[in-house]
Formats: sequence, structure tokens, C-alpha cells
Amino acid sequence: MVSWEECSKTQPRVVRLLKNSIRKQRLAHAYIFEGAHGTGKMATATVLAKTFLCRNSEDGNPCESCSNCKRITSGNHPDVHIIIPDGQNIKIDQIRGLQKEFAYSGMESSKKVYIIEHADKMTVQAANSLLKFLEEPGNDTIALLLTEQVHRLLDTIRSRAQTLTFSPLPPQGILEKLLQDDIPKPVAMLASSLTSDYAEALEICREEWFAQARAKVIQLTEDLRLRPDYCLVVLQDQYLSFFKEKDQLRLALNLLLIWYRDLLSIHLSNSENVVFFDQLQALEQQALHTSQKKTGEALQAILTAQARLRSNVSPLMVMEQLVLRLREG
Repeated sequence: MVSWEECSKTQPRVVRLLKNSIRKQRLAHAYIFEGAHGTGKMATATVLAKTFLCRNSEDGNPCESCSNCKRITSGNHPDVHIIIPDGQNIKIDQIRGLQKEFAYSGMESSKKVYIIEHADKMTVQAANSLLKFLEEPGNDTIALLLTEQVHRLLDTIRSRAQTLTFSPLPPQGILEKLLQDDIPKPVAMLASSLTSDYAEALEICREEWFAQARAKVIQLTEDLRLRPDYCLVVLQDQYLSFFKEKDQLRLALNLLLIWYRDLLSIHLSNSENVVFFDQLQALEQQALHTSQKKTGEALQAILTAQARLRSNVSPLMVMEQLVLRLREG
């Protein structure tokens, strides 16, 4: 169960500011939580919503036992509204639907909380529509805008909300906690490089699929090195059938990116920074047959593939073109 105490372990400054505002009854009507993926923005938003709606909060802490706290924990409180992108964007109709809710009293009380995930993905029309709420705030309403790219929000929105920056978590701290939970080091190293959130890293590690995904990506790098002429066939027969969903393919690209960063570390004689440490021999062999320049080009090719995947280019086309680029190295 997420709590202020848990959030404070990773974001002490943010928690301190929010709890002080709660105690002094000076919560802002709108906040922007900005920071990298996995830094605890949603967890903090959830605890803030609990505290704001809790019937028995004490010293800025939710009681966790009243019906409001329990319903927020289970994700079905009628006065906590969460907006997520519909496809690639948050559309104006979603914000208009939210505005209709503004006109009604809360189901449980007069209070309401609105959480907009990936707020930077609002269309211009949706963002302008949201300004109506931000310009005419109610005393019993809080808007929480979560974003990894605060610079993409309209200046008019940023000027009407209080921005709290969530600091990135050091991978070493997450790694140590994962090892304490008996997660195998090869998997723990990789998970701690993928997210800045310990809870998310632990969840990743406990998925059997993740270990299989790691093995698939390692095998792909071996195929690229030893059997480059067969890579396109293997890609369709083995890899795309395993990484079926777009989110899974994004993860595969992230793993591939880490592999080539490790390869660059080998080129730079920084083997102590290698994440795929149990594959050090394979990385060293690959480094012998490719230049630092080619490794840099491979990293750029993976970043380009990630951008194209976000732009809704066919996953098959993205991966085929990436493999063709990588086998050139």
C-alpha cells in the first residue's frame, strides 16, 4: 500500500512540501508533477488524493481505513478522475468530459481530484480547454498534471499550476534493494537501468517474461554478430512473435540500447559500468569486430527506431530497418 512514508524514501523534498501545505491547509488548486518515468509521480498523486479526501486524516496522513481511502486504493473512487492518452494524445473530448464533472458536486463530498497522466500529450485544443478549470479553480478541487516533458506543456498552463520536480533515483540504490529481495543480479542490474522506481523495478524482475525477453535480446545480438545473413528471418520467426505488443517491443529496444551502451563502455575501457556484466566476454568479442564509431551509429539507429515506433510506424518495418542498420556494424 503506497503511503507518504514510502514516497518520502525516494522523493523527500516533494513529500515535505506537500505535507507542509496540507498541514497549513494551503494546497494549491493545481500541481504539475514533472520528472522521469518511474520516479513516483502517480504514487504521490494517489497519496495526495487520499489525504485530500480522507475523512479521518491526521497530521497530513490518510487514515487508510475510511471508505474514501479504501476506494482510492482499489481504484474506484467516484470523485477521483484519471485521464490517460486516448491513443497518442489526450483529446479535447476527454477534457470536455472532465469539465462536465466540474459542474457537479462530488459523489461522496464536495471534493474532487483530477489526475492527468502524460499531460504533455494533450492536443493544443485540449490544453486550451483545460485552462478554463485552471483559470477558475474551485476550493474543493485539485488538478494533478503528471508529465515527463514539462517543456511541452503550454506556458499558460505552467503559469497556473505549482510545479514539483521529481528527482531521478540512482540505479545503484534500486539495485541494492533488489538484491536484498533475492533478485538475481543479472536481472536486477537490468531492471535498475530501466526505471527509477523501485516498486516498478521489483515488479519487472518478478515477471518470468522479462527474463525471457533479456535472453531474446542477448540472442539477437549474437545472431547479428555471427549469423547476420539470417537475422531478418530470425527476426520474424522468433523475435516479433515474442514481442507482440508495442509496449513489449519498446522494452526490447530499451534492452538493445543498454547492450550497445555497454559495448561503448567496453570501447572506452569502462567495463565496470557494464549492465550486462554476465555477458562481458560476448561484449568484448563484439567490440573486437566493430569500431567505436559504428557502435555510436548503432545507438543512434536504436534511438531512431524508438522515435519511429512512437510515431506509429509499422513495428515490422521499424525492426527490419533497425536490424539492417545494426548488422552493418
